Amino acid sequence: MRIIALFAVLILTGISSYGQNLVGYKYEEIRKYMKQNHTDMNYNKVSNSKFKYLKYTNGSDSQTLLFFLNPDSVCSSVRMICDMGLKAEKENEFNSIYEKTGENKWIDRRSGNDYLIELKDEKWSCEITIEPVK
Repeated sequence: MRIIALFAVLILTGISSYGQNLVGYKYEEIRKYMKQNHTDMNYNKVSNSKFKYLKYTNGSDSQTLLFFLNPDSVCSSVRMICDMGLKAEKENEFNSIYEKTGENKWIDRRSGNDYLIELKDEKWSCEITIEPVK
């Protein structure tokens, strides 16, 4: 039931591309969501002894999506790394679906929780982080 409600919210808010906030989703829910909704993103099996995460990349390697998981395999934050050429597209997307709170910062308010979306410029890419407001 939780998944159906979330899909309804995502559809009603007009979310496109990869701005989805999947914080709070369990490992299996993320895998299922990505398989059903983002067939252009490839799952990459990763192994890391310090933290657990899911990694997806698109075919051209212009976008990487990381879902960081807590010890209970629940997503605690999301990080997207995009080619710099996609920055304007991402800013427009976020401006259309989230509340802008500052330079390259937005708030996603849902289910009584606030999530900070922050875009940072790196040398060759831009990095987008989604995490609960602390």
